[in-house]
Amino acid sequence: METLRLVYHTAKVRLGFLIMACAMAGLAVSPPGSPGGDLSGWQVLVLGCATLLSSAAAGAFNQLWERDLDRDMQRTRERPFVTGRFAATGAWHVGIVLVLLFSVVAASLATNVTAGIYIFLGAFTYGVVYTVWLKRRTWLNIVIGGLAGSFAVMAGAAAVGAELEPAPLILAVVLFLWTPPHFWALAFACKKDYAAAGVPMLPVVVGDSLSTRTILAHAIALVLLSVVPFWYGMSWIYLSCAVLGGGYFLLASWRLVLQPTVPQAWRTFAASIVQLGLLLTGAIFDNLLL
Repeated sequence: METLRLVYHTAKVRLGFLIMACAMAGLAVSPPGSPGGDLSGWQVLVLGCATLLSSAAAGAFNQLWERDLDRDMQRTRERPFVTGRFAATGAWHVGIVLVLLFSVVAASLATNVTAGIYIFLGAFTYGVVYTVWLKRRTWLNIVIGGLAGSFAVMAGAAAVGAELEPAPLILAVVLFLWTPPHFWALAFACKKDYAAAGVPMLPVVVGDSLSTRTILAHAIALVLLSVVPFWYGMSWIYLSCAVLGGGYFLLASWRLVLQPTVPQAWRTFAASIVQLGLLLTGAIFDNLLL
């Protein structure tokens, strides 16, 4: 049981459920009568599980690769690859690749190859582009890394052949805009950790004023864009969730500008999760109830 708990946290399964919800939202906002047709229950289940597994593979690789950074950070120094509870052997690399390959093949067979490609791109962006190529080199790491969530939305839309429709494309851009302020709020709260590990997150490389105002600017852009799908077929259910969650995130971001403290950064980080959770819930229930 303890091993399963450690695997759960190492694979960042909670994040995986969020990524899975992004794929389901991308499917939900796709217009009826899309070229790929409606998916059956088992196809939706396979698509969701494939997205979850691919995210888990990327999450496990992230912790495997960053074990040296995690050792220098108070927040992460108890992770299994740091403490030695998990040994960083080649078996982990093989297992991660096999899980990712299985998820891509399963999604491709259950829906179509395009959806499988987007699932692969999401995991590759987080696991390789963000973790290996960018995180230690530039503050733009999480800006580009934000594409990981966008690819999950596109996978859901591609499953029914609607990846070029306005609503899923807009939602994918919203996810791209959401990721930086979400992580920058976390980085602000853990600024000493990231500085000690030598990770150039935005709050580490610029002053408090610029970093908090950048968080607010991203929040404004994503909240404004998040309501646009209402004019592309979404109903008042989606709009209400977008406005409610967006307003909460904007308020927290504005307070961070006025009060750039660690507690307020944590509140802003939590508000970003609430905002996205409400947005994805609104998108999914909009499709189910109307």
